[in-house]
Amino acid sequence: MDEHKTTVATLASRVKDFSANKTPFRIYHGSTLSTRHSPRQRNQIVDVSSLNHVLKFNKLDRTVLVEPNVPMDQLVDATLAEGLLPKVVMELPNITVGGGFAGTSGESSSFRYGLFDSTIKGVEIILGNGDIVWATPEEHRDLFFSAAGSCGSLGVITLLEMELTDARTFVELEYIPVNSTEDAVAQLKLYQHHSDVAYMDGILYSSTSGVIMIGRLTNLHISGPVQRFDRASDPWFYMHAESILKSLVHTSQAFGRRTTHKEYVPIKTYLFRYDRGVFWSGLRAFKYFVMPFNVLTRYLLDPFMYSRTMVHALHRSGIAAQTIIQDFAVPYSSASEFIDWTDERTGIWPLWLCPVKSAPLDQRSFSQGNNIKDDILLDVGIWDMGPKDPHAFIKLNRDFEQKVTKLGGMKCLYAHAYYTEEEFWDIYDEDKYLALRKKYHAESLPSVYDKVKVDLQGVAGGQIRKTEVGWREWAKSFWDIWPLGGLYGVASATKGFLVKSDFLLKR
Repeated sequence: MDEHKTTVATLASRVKDFSANKTPFRIYHGSTLSTRHSPRQRNQIVDVSSLNHVLKFNKLDRTVLVEPNVPMDQLVDATLAEGLLPKVVMELPNITVGGGFAGTSGESSSFRYGLFDSTIKGVEIILGNGDIVWATPEEHRDLFFSAAGSCGSLGVITLLEMELTDARTFVELEYIPVNSTEDAVAQLKLYQHHSDVAYMDGILYSSTSGVIMIGRLTNLHISGPVQRFDRASDPWFYMHAESILKSLVHTSQAFGRRTTHKEYVPIKTYLFRYDRGVFWSGLRAFKYFVMPFNVLTRYLLDPFMYSRTMVHALHRSGIAAQTIIQDFAVPYSSASEFIDWTDERTGIWPLWLCPVKSAPLDQRSFSQGNNIKDDILLDVGIWDMGPKDPHAFIKLNRDFEQKVTKLGGMKCLYAHAYYTEEEFWDIYDEDKYLALRKKYHAESLPSVYDKVKVDLQGVAGGQIRKTEVGWREWAKSFWDIWPLGGLYGVASATKGFLVKSDFLLKR
């Protein structure tokens, strides 16, 4: 803890200097899972990248003190060594604890525990004037709940106290075939009340074909196969689930009743089952490069198919600007309408389904806004290429946002937001947020809207920003030519993997 305190004191001094000189600054973490563009400058950052340690366990209370830059896989390794697990573990291993708290993060245990920030008991924050406070539901309550989900716009988070639960060796994973969104929702509603169910999510491969996956923690491997997804020779999880689905459908048709399939998955393999291929986004990379997509090519290109490498390549290639990477959560009652609408507008499949428990009204994070009425929302993950035309791309994303708002849902703010400023603050409490920014001296940090907004290019009636095309702009456009941008992204990601270089800071 002494090293932590020394580091935090140094960071607080830097923040105090920025405050005294009225210098706007940003927080630098060293990595990101956000698809948003990074405008950081080296002389205007507070570098928290060294805060990457699991510090102290309290096994009696089942809690742990963790620095914000600890990634999920490092956290899981540390907690498993103590016989414990985080209550919510995001599905990609390089998502950090601080990112999970300041962003909007949930996973297959969120039907029981809510978003990741709901499992945090307290946070240490450097305020915008350099003061250091410990915020909890009892002390600095307004800061604690509003800092969650506000994208680091209310202060610099330097330490978090997290709730844990008892670990087990395996997840007994049961696959249940479904034939519609309504059927999927019915299964989720049924199993969310089973006390032995620890994890629950689903994949819809089409409007009439999907699978719900129910996980139970166990130390016993009773029967059946032990399945892994983390080796180059293992199947990608979503493809494995689809092959089981097809087998179950065939069996169900033969016997005239629904049948399920169970297998045992080592706990860490289960938690990061979507890392290889980044759900199914890796398939898009094969399509982009017109590469065969088979067992052999997936095996040979396996080092490139993990989230740490793929997100780096996505940023460097510029392809992120053409990619729909969004999570929208809607009430169960609106799920069919939203998914049918998504299919009609985009034809995007598969879709990820993940039920998320809403926090009580007075304990909601900033990102949950004021639009949610239901106790459980169904998160729908939508990840694919969007229209190449920038205006059509912006309009489609805006249509998604407006549809979700109309249905009483919420949008996850880890990705770009296409709201106008007025639309954004109709959903989030601007007066309360600005008052907190003033109260806790956070006005030198970019606001949450400044961090998530994009240039709407006149689509929403605003001004079209015109820029002169000089040689720099012309050179940049060179990378838009297929497949140069993708090749550059892969080369940069490979270099980053080999020498640990950085794609977030401008040089």
